[in-house]
Amino acid sequence: MKTPRIFVPNDATAIACGADRIFRRLEDALAARGVTYDIVRNGSRGLFWLEPLIEIETPAGRVGYGPVKPSDVESLLEHGFLAGAPHPLCVGLVEELAYLKKQTRLTFARCGIIDPLSLADYKAHGGYKGFERALELGPAATVEEVFESGLRGRGGAGFPTGIKWRTVAAASADQRYIVCNADEGDSGTFADRLIMEADPFCLIEGMTIAGLAVGATKGFVYCRSEYPLSFVVMEKAIAIARQAGLLGRNIAGSGIDFDMEMRMGAGAYVCGEETALLDSLEGKRGVVRAKPPLPAHKGLFGQPTVINNLISLATVPVILEKGAKFYKDFGMGRSRGTMPIQLAGNIRHGGLFETAFGIPLGELIYDIGGGTASGRPVKAVQAGGPLGAYLPTSQFDTPFDYEAFAARDALIGHGGIVVFDDTADMAHMAKFAMEFCAHESCGKCTPCRIGSTRGVETLDKVIAGERREQNLVVLRDLCQTMKLGSLCALGGFTPYPVLSALNHFPEDFGAAPKLPQAAE
Repeated sequence: MKTPRIFVPNDATAIACGADRIFRRLEDALAARGVTYDIVRNGSRGLFWLEPLIEIETPAGRVGYGPVKPSDVESLLEHGFLAGAPHPLCVGLVEELAYLKKQTRLTFARCGIIDPLSLADYKAHGGYKGFERALELGPAATVEEVFESGLRGRGGAGFPTGIKWRTVAAASADQRYIVCNADEGDSGTFADRLIMEADPFCLIEGMTIAGLAVGATKGFVYCRSEYPLSFVVMEKAIAIARQAGLLGRNIAGSGIDFDMEMRMGAGAYVCGEETALLDSLEGKRGVVRAKPPLPAHKGLFGQPTVINNLISLATVPVILEKGAKFYKDFGMGRSRGTMPIQLAGNIRHGGLFETAFGIPLGELIYDIGGGTASGRPVKAVQAGGPLGAYLPTSQFDTPFDYEAFAARDALIGHGGIVVFDDTADMAHMAKFAMEFCAHESCGKCTPCRIGSTRGVETLDKVIAGERREQNLVVLRDLCQTMKLGSLCALGGFTPYPVLSALNHFPEDFGAAPKLPQAAE
């Protein structure tokens, strides 16, 4: 008879909320009762308002309980938790929760379900089928499959992944590299971390397919220093894959050589920009490079390099397994497939929601996220990280789509959405954007380095009521200079939150409030 399994998440969010203590207390309590159970340290499903979410395997499916505290363990056992019995913390069959049922999980299909470090579990849930098909197709056809899928970079710029791969594959070189950008620095984002902690073999498979496709034999994952657990899990998974013959020389007897390793950054936001990341990988100070040459021609150590966001690479296995047409059928316009949208800030149901492009912003905030955690009215959301625009409720009909957001001078970025209620002061949020840019600037270009500092000073004067109208004119001119003159997106996008706050919430800057208007 199969030993029933209990799932206690080993995700950074769950651990921060006491998951490790719950695990130890559960082990002790079961031992005291003489009960034998298999406890799996799974990753999170991304329902963060329920973490730690403890699950028990039953004939009907996995029943969840959360958010659980260590002090709840005895009560759960006494009420029949091991049989999936009712309890005040019971949320029922996890797969039937509306938050999960409304999703289209492709990239994150295994997250929270499997043991992250079990290669057998990964393969039992479709792992390495994409790699097998890539071997059948061959390098050139694999590149075209990714191109035809419509997959775009999930780090912010939305550049077509297939075009990068084509360019690197066509470059004349003895050595090519695959670089995974896992420097997830945007506020309210955690999708990269979830993959690394909940489904690391997915990333390994995606990078291996990329190596096969473009003729690269070496890959690097650039992980941020704030993700120590992700780094450890990934290193363990890489070692397991290498031992199983899925990394290294002659992978699975295919004749393909590909190996990879982890690298940890030092916490600089600008190293999320691909050329600054490459400098950091090379052991230099992370400073933005001028383009051309493009990294696809002259990247890591001067060699042709595919540099993709982690989510882009982690999506490649499902595209190869199910085909480009399957993936392209999701989404709208030029935004194809699914996007892991991360709901954060002042929101009741914070977490990861993977869905096809096109869902309206208001549906995400109200129907999926449940509105504000404070219970107060929503004032604005910031999409796309600290450099993303603030969108007012009048624009909540905007579909989650690269072009629809761009039409409103907004960014999708890495898919983070941070919610603010009506107590937020948008003038101070605009000042924060300038302060953030000043702190994180690499200093290479004048518009970013000097402009952000002058922006903070100008906003201080506006907030203090000092020659407000004149200083607002200076602020707008400064934003235009930064937008057009900065070398990279750090300085170029900082005006987005500043100008959107100023345009949509002029009353917070001392001007007359805007009249209510219908959705644009």
